[in-house]
Amino acid sequence: MKILQNPSLKSYNTFHLPVHAREMVILESKTDLQEIFNIYSFDNVNYLVLGEGSNILFTQDFDGLIISSSMDQIKILKEDDQYTWLEVDAGLNWHSLVEKTIGMGLQGLENLSLIPGKVGAAPIQNIGAYGVEIETFMESVKAIDLSTQQEINFSKKECEFGYRTSIFKTTYKNQFIIHSIVLRLNKIPDYNISYENIRETLEILNLKELTASTISKAVIYIRKNKLPDPDIMGNAGSFFKNPIVDKMYYDGLKTEFPGIKGYEAGPNLVKIPAAWLIENCGWKGKRYKNAGVHDDQPLVLINHGNASGIDILELSRDIQKSISDTFGIILENEVYVI
Repeated sequence: MKILQNPSLKSYNTFHLPVHAREMVILESKTDLQEIFNIYSFDNVNYLVLGEGSNILFTQDFDGLIISSSMDQIKILKEDDQYTWLEVDAGLNWHSLVEKTIGMGLQGLENLSLIPGKVGAAPIQNIGAYGVEIETFMESVKAIDLSTQQEINFSKKECEFGYRTSIFKTTYKNQFIIHSIVLRLNKIPDYNISYENIRETLEILNLKELTASTISKAVIYIRKNKLPDPDIMGNAGSFFKNPIVDKMYYDGLKTEFPGIKGYEAGPNLVKIPAAWLIENCGWKGKRYKNAGVHDDQPLVLINHGNASGIDILELSRDIQKSISDTFGIILENEVYVI
């Protein structure tokens, strides 16, 4: 276990904001998960569990304890003719996991290639991309209750997964340290290339054989051409959720805005791309102080180099007001604001 005083969090948030915490603990083994309770009482400590900070916006220094994990092991729990069950430590980089599972001949995670962050964040956010969400492959989540010090094994149903959310983001927000997840991955492939972008990119790259590896290469190509690299330009990926509205309301919007996009999201529900709304309100490429909206992907807010968290937050609120005034839709943050 490593304990750091007044650490910089610049490398722990993908906006690269120069904020600090009062204290930080880096968990290096499962023994540390219990040892931490001998040092801290979480009844009176302000704390935050943090991975790579790929979905967070710090607007100020964090006056409390940051808990992070560097545990990164993968263990095969069992397998049969169809599936392999893996237990994966929360501190492993997500894309490294995708690469490792493809190398093991397992299928399922390829559409989630190059998503930033660590494994522990995946169930919290129910990460998803290109027609796949992690809940499809999640068997269970193992976590430590900070109030009772007990390990709890959450079944998939108990995680209450939804669109970019779970029980760890709602009812149990900041109440658990997720230390590992259990995934059930396919030995017999069931590829998902429902998104036209993936099919087009497979053709562009002349990837004729459909495999987990070729789909991953296509997704990586799309993401690298569509989204800015946070190591070069600070960002947290999609800043807002795609709003879901009643179909009747969507039909009214389509009458007024014939070009509006929408996709079925359930009975009488339509998901509208937030990027379309933002672009059609004129925000694409706009700059506010040292923050801005990306030139190619308006769903991404960026740090031009010296932005503060407040700059980015104020820009996001201006965008939300613009969307509300124009379309009557409230954009929700996908990014967690501190």
